Amino acid sequence: MPDTHALLPSYRELLNEVDTWFRRCSLAAGEQIACQRGCSACCRGLFDITLLDAFLIKDGFDRLPQKVRERPLELARHRLEIIRCRWPDFAAPYLLNGYPEEEWDEVMPEDDETPCSLLGDDGTCLIYDSRPMTCRLHGIPMVDDSGEILFDEWCSMNFAGCDPLQMEALRAPFNDIFTRELRLFRKFTTRLLGQPFNELDTLIPAALLLDFDYFILPEPLWNPSCS
Repeated sequence: MPDTHALLPSYRELLNEVDTWFRRCSLAAGEQIACQRGCSACCRGLFDITLLDAFLIKDGFDRLPQKVRERPLELARHRLEIIRCRWPDFAAPYLLNGYPEEEWDEVMPEDDETPCSLLGDDGTCLIYDSRPMTCRLHGIPMVDDSGEILFDEWCSMNFAGCDPLQMEALRAPFNDIFTRELRLFRKFTTRLLGQPFNELDTLIPAALLLDFDYFILPEPLWNPSCS
């Protein structure tokens, strides 16, 4: 397999920039931000992640002791069985992109309160240092340094009685961060699949079961970068 692992340090460096932003926001907003390591109030339901994040998750998950991995794998298989009630052909490599986006909400309903497969018995993330980008961004609105609002929602436990969209201290160069993320994603898919993709999405439970040493795209080849 091409050395896809060689890209992980660069991705982790980018994720560290996001973590630094989040810590800076916590310092600037103080008690207005309740989110912190160990809080799992939002670690519920299903949501899409990039294939690069799935690779990061699998890398971290495979480093856990075998005994620790058993329960998350059981939960992941159960979640995928439920998805197959809606999509009977949903199988490895578990990509969402072959299905109409209007059906994604049926598979990932907002009111799903099922805990993430990667939560430990004490409610902490088993792979915290390898959690995906979206988990690191969650809880605070995303406003670019330019003032462009990229995401205008935030955790209901945060910012009681104030509007974080007006807090300049929470801003960050998100457009640049996401541009660099896409660049890394294209490098990753080129090494993994032989050509660059702009988008390939899956789910956290699926990431635990993926085998990136034998990763084969379903036919016909779906490539949004060529559309």
